[in-house]
Amino acid sequence: MRKKERFDNIISWFRQNMPVAETELHYSNPYELLVAVILSAQCTDKRVNMMTPFLFEKYPTAFDLSHARQDEIFDLIRSCSYPNNKAKHLLGMAKMLVEDFKEVVPDDITELQKLPGVGRKTANVIASVVYDKPAMAVDTHVFRVSERIGLTTNSKTPLETEKQLVKYIPEEFIATAHHWLILHGRYVCLARKPKCKFCGIKEFCKYYEREEKKNLKASR
Repeated sequence: MRKKERFDNIISWFRQNMPVAETELHYSNPYELLVAVILSAQCTDKRVNMMTPFLFEKYPTAFDLSHARQDEIFDLIRSCSYPNNKAKHLLGMAKMLVEDFKEVVPDDITELQKLPGVGRKTANVIASVVYDKPAMAVDTHVFRVSERIGLTTNSKTPLETEKQLVKYIPEEFIATAHHWLILHGRYVCLARKPKCKFCGIKEFCKYYEREEKKNLKASR
């Protein structure tokens, strides 16, 4: 199967079977999503959603967070991964958001990456989810699933994956495709043992194709 054909078939399946695909992080404004995405690095959305209500209750705006003490932030996020670093990043992010951006979360990926704790993945999430821009955020799920099912080939970095994906995904579907791939990786195409039996895109999947060939060879 040619790569474009694989992309077309997979996108078509998701459009029909998962027309609405959104982040599972809980938020009510751009500031809250920015905080949540920073916290979600190497941490589950479920865990983040358990912490943020208390964090947002105490610091409902970037201005409030910018006046917090780092140890106070740490106490509220200590159950997530790397709480020391994230507390430092959140405080620095809030201060810069207030001082340099007048509390308005920027929509430009380059500007977003100036904020402490914001890498390209986080910037792409904000640009796509908040501002509906055609930005492809590549997290561990997207990186793994894209290579496994055959959308990317020999990608060594998230940026390589991003470039390969946006080359073939129509611009109007890029933001949604990010969520398609994340949710597929989270619930179906699991890291250790993918649930191929229940997968709707297996007939277009490079991994499934290889496994079927191996099984057929072994049965002979």
